[in-house]
Amino acid sequence: MIFAIAPALLSREFIKQYERTAQPRLLCMPLTHTLGDVTVIALSDGEGPFFLPRKKAFPQATDEHWRLADERYPGAVTPDGEWLLRFRCFAIRRDDDVILVDTGIGPANSPAANWAPVPGRLPDELAAAGIDPADVRTVVLTHLHTDHCGWAVVDTPYFPNAEYLLQRADADAVDELNPALRERLLAPLADAGQLRLVEGETKIRPGVTAVHTPGHTPGHQAVLIEYADKPTLITGDLLVHAVQIVAPDLAYTFEMDPGAARESRANLIAPGVVLASAHLPEPFTPIS
Repeated sequence: MIFAIAPALLSREFIKQYERTAQPRLLCMPLTHTLGDVTVIALSDGEGPFFLPRKKAFPQATDEHWRLADERYPGAVTPDGEWLLRFRCFAIRRDDDVILVDTGIGPANSPAANWAPVPGRLPDELAAAGIDPADVRTVVLTHLHTDHCGWAVVDTPYFPNAEYLLQRADADAVDELNPALRERLLAPLADAGQLRLVEGETKIRPGVTAVHTPGHTPGHQAVLIEYADKPTLITGDLLVHAVQIVAPDLAYTFEMDPGAARESRANLIAPGVVLASAHLPEPFTPIS
């Protein structure tokens, strides 16, 4: 998740700001990125303004950092100069095989409902992409923050034929991350025999690897796709704002271990990599 917030902190002013800046969205075919015979599909689960001033979210960012970020990535800025963020999941499709990375905000009664600016719309996005939930064979949860696992379980596992991959370090830290997820997420998946806890780098398919990228949470993982000639990294919350592309060393205030998060970014974000990001303005961002 990019943040966790008690319901009482969702002020009327925050809600009004979202209502002022949000625009109606027409459902259309999701954006795609092709790597040989593999298609990566960006699935939008919502968007809205961040609840904190962005300078509090990135207290070490300078005015020059913000100037460069706004110049290069104007889609991250609200009309009043704050942070407009997106919430995305990604499907990796090769023939009839579908892998889903993260499951978004979730419905109106999801664990993220006490802070997310809008309910999620992932079912409509999947339908627009021609993906039935029953088609998904693997769900990779990058970490246990509620805007990344919201549709994973809706009473029962939402993807009934999928194995759900999660780093054991995040499962072990669930009470620190969000105790409600033990009963609302982990227990139903385990009871259904659909939860697979992994440790470290894990091969998902040929050319598709889950990479342990600790820092944002202890078990945060990204997904590296190495087909064709351009590696693509589905980032989760390895970075959450465009200012961290301008200055990858910048810590985000809600990282559990900023030093480890900085090292994880340094190890993976490099020229030639295409970032498929949950929260950046565009779903596919090449690093040059």
